[in-house]
Amino acid sequence: MVRRPVAWIAAVVLFGEALGIAALNWILGLAVDRQDMSLAGLDPHLMSVSSKIGGIVFGLYFALCGLVALLVALRDRPAAGFGRVLLISAAVVHGLLGAFTWGLVGWPAFLFMMLVLGLIVLLLMTYDRPAEPADAAPLDGTGDGGTPVTSPPAPTAP
Repeated sequence: MVRRPVAWIAAVVLFGEALGIAALNWILGLAVDRQDMSLAGLDPHLMSVSSKIGGIVFGLYFALCGLVALLVALRDRPAAGFGRVLLISAAVVHGLLGAFTWGLVGWPAFLFMMLVLGLIVLLLMTYDRPAEPADAAPLDGTGDGGTPVTSPPAPTAP
């Protein structure tokens, strides 16, 4: 199947993206700090520190998403609960980042964002339906021996 390789690739890409986004924001923070730039009177040191903190936060976010993808690959089970919500939010973030990068950076960055978006969506969709066991009950509404399954009678008041 393609489920495990997609999960492994998504985990590696998300870990790489976590390092890349953290390094990029750290370098931008250093550039602002060394050039003593200001934007509309804002404190340059505050801008530098906030860029570095933002890089660390987004790096940890993408690393956590990579960890969820890695756990999906290791366990060969779908992400559930908070992990699934985290992967869905990462897909939305990559869709938005793709829209921004198209106009600000260019089409190669847009294609990378859409590739990561596709990996995350494929990861979520390939594990969408669990495999049904071979000895499952038939879908015609009958239980063992062909007798119809009925609900118990409703309780009555005394």
